[in-house]
Amino acid sequence: MESVKTLDPEIYSLIKQEERRQADKIRLIASENYVSQSILEATGSILTNKYSEGYAGKRYYEGQQIIDQVEQLAIKRAMDLFGAEHVNVQPYSGSPANIATYLAFLNPGDTILGMALPHGGHLTHGAKVSISGRYFNAQSYELDPATGLINYDTIRLKALAVRPKIIIAGHSAYPRILDFQRFREIADEANALLMVDMAHFSGLVAGGVHPSPVPYADVVTTTTHKSLRGPRGAMILCKAQHAQAIDKAVFPGVQGGPHDNTTAAIAVALKEAASDSFKEYAAQVVKNAKVLAESLMAKGFTLITNGTDNHLMLVDLTNKKISGKVAAKALDKAGIVLNYNAVPFDKRKPFDPSGIRIGTPAVTSRGFKEKEMVQVSALIERIIANPEDETLLTNTAQEVKDLCSHFPAPGLEHLF
Repeated sequence: MESVKTLDPEIYSLIKQEERRQADKIRLIASENYVSQSILEATGSILTNKYSEGYAGKRYYEGQQIIDQVEQLAIKRAMDLFGAEHVNVQPYSGSPANIATYLAFLNPGDTILGMALPHGGHLTHGAKVSISGRYFNAQSYELDPATGLINYDTIRLKALAVRPKIIIAGHSAYPRILDFQRFREIADEANALLMVDMAHFSGLVAGGVHPSPVPYADVVTTTTHKSLRGPRGAMILCKAQHAQAIDKAVFPGVQGGPHDNTTAAIAVALKEAASDSFKEYAAQVVKNAKVLAESLMAKGFTLITNGTDNHLMLVDLTNKKISGKVAAKALDKAGIVLNYNAVPFDKRKPFDPSGIRIGTPAVTSRGFKEKEMVQVSALIERIIANPEDETLLTNTAQEVKDLCSHFPAPGLEHLF
């Protein structure tokens, strides 16, 4: 990065500081990961110079001979990897992908039914602060108060009562596997389309350690980062009969020209995700999550649903007499990065909730296994018990740095 260093030393310095932070801290944010050097190179390539409104063979600018091939390769790899009939790789991120799906099938005021945000859903699943909750009649389903699990009978009754045009299955903080067949049955009975947002667990699907929603859903949206370990982007997978509606909704519906450098990086990520090594990675993500969850529960932590089946867990800190925000900030000072998060039926405000969310994709990418998960749980316990001990926080941060030095992060190997 010598040219950046010369031209803009301020930005260069900030990038280098962020490199160091990512290398030296244990990253447990469920939606973050490390991409490979190959993906970094594709993202930073000269493809960022191109503008390519439209689709392969039907562009609004000339000079698309190479770009068309890049996009078609990404599409083919996604179709092969997930068994999809049609794929659009142009969405800028997960939220625009979801909004494009609504645009394809809905009119303002139509009814949608998704998981409530405080119960693990996403902003774009109908939260009132989101466009999805302002432009549509957004109805929501909640988790069972006794088990913390999805109650499909309750969802069925809600769907039959409100008759949504789209039922949304998917989450950003639910630690269990969804029953896609059951969602399909409910959607059919309610005469609704089924949309699955698999942004969080698409890498687990690609790795064969999580059921695929593709055979059951009309439309599947996903980001390409998180557990899929690609660049910051998104895809929409759908049945062939919906291809034209989805493509029109993405462009010109909600966005202009795609980011061709990101499309190339998505293609690289999909090639990586089709490898045997990625299957091993996905399996380890789940193993690590289970061990970390079990270790935390053994230390007296309350986990929503008493464990996890995927890459994340949700911890209710009420019995630890500390808020999620205070815990997250203390842990960050100690070198452990995660996010505070609302828990189902949380009595605290969203900006200072009762819980924290923990995910294992990033630490697994750098080689952490079961042994390290036990160590991480001990570090978390230590800080939660003493969040105001600045000496302890500083010493723990050094301990974390030493641990991380034995596990070079992908794309940051030059720092080790």
